[in-house]
Amino acid sequence: MHDSASGGRLEVRPDRPTARLYVCGITPYDATHLGHAATYLAFDTLARLWRDRGYAVDYVQNVTDVDDPLLERAARDGEDWTVVAERETELFREDMTALRVLPPTHFVGAVEAMEEIAAYVLRLIEAGAAYRLPAPVGEDVYFSITASTHFGQVSHLDTARMLRLSAERGGDPDRVGKKHPLDPLLWLAARPGEPAWPSPLGPGRPGWHVECTAIALNRLGMPLDVQGGGSDLVFPHHEMSAAHAEVATGGWPFARAYVHAGMVGLDGHKMSKSRGNLVFVSRLRTDDVDAGALRLALLSAHYRGDREWTGGALEAGQRRLTAWRTGCARGSGPSGTALLDAVRGALAEDLDTPAALRLVDAWCAADGDDRHAPGLVRDTVDALLGVLLA
Repeated sequence: MHDSASGGRLEVRPDRPTARLYVCGITPYDATHLGHAATYLAFDTLARLWRDRGYAVDYVQNVTDVDDPLLERAARDGEDWTVVAERETELFREDMTALRVLPPTHFVGAVEAMEEIAAYVLRLIEAGAAYRLPAPVGEDVYFSITASTHFGQVSHLDTARMLRLSAERGGDPDRVGKKHPLDPLLWLAARPGEPAWPSPLGPGRPGWHVECTAIALNRLGMPLDVQGGGSDLVFPHHEMSAAHAEVATGGWPFARAYVHAGMVGLDGHKMSKSRGNLVFVSRLRTDDVDAGALRLALLSAHYRGDREWTGGALEAGQRRLTAWRTGCARGSGPSGTALLDAVRGALAEDLDTPAALRLVDAWCAADGDDRHAPGLVRDTVDALLGVLLA
């Protein structure tokens, strides 16, 4: 697979019977859009391939169920923020189930992990890697990036680019008093009218990056086999999470491979809530779009590349699904074993789902006398690509 930290491809082979996968989850202030779906389908494909190779998969995914965007959405709509978080989290899980995404082993909300996150912040303070700044009430806690000897080795960005991305993606590089503009927030002291939790740090709530570090380390340990997410998480999120883990544990790397999915665009722009250019999975489900067709439409592009979503992609997915169901309804076909081996080989090359889909296309279009092949191809498509043809 392509590893963002090294910039090249490396073999992703767990060194134990259980593979360890951490994928950053949603902030539940709106419904699941196709950008989310494409990312989670990519890592579902990885988990399926590992299982096919005989590994168990310990898969952890978080939910940032308290954060500024969620609080702002709740205030805008006059709703309790916990109601919004619970509703959108449940909708996300329904969407993933409809898309036949195998559920993670651990699905952990920040709210339920408050004590363990605060404990990690304390470890960073005790290691001399964190410091306090006065807040309106109490003190905020920040991480000092200079405490990490490997800082920058995930994203390999220059300081100017890091500063720009930090400002765009939830950081506060202009905050007065920080030792370095890039130092990320670890603990936000309680603000009037905002939720807060008691802790040895004082009442408050955690920063985004340390949330994932604590949840991942407490369930998987180091190193993760794969740390995954969208490409917009390379910096600052995955860079900062790795730095936190390095200082808290004394180990490196946080993950053997950093794997990132490309962005899905609409009308020439990345799908984002701020732009309002979202295509929601739940809305497509309401319109009776076949989940198999939607899954095939998203898998038809390589996970790592940015892509533009069009209605034509969904139509192509539906045509492909119909052709595959017709092909597997025959009494015989070309060798099913050969097709299985070829699909495994395609997916083993950086999850090349477009190549795997073309292989099944070719099998369905060809004639053969293997009477066991249709059943084996159905099983192959189900197990490795997550599409039900029965």
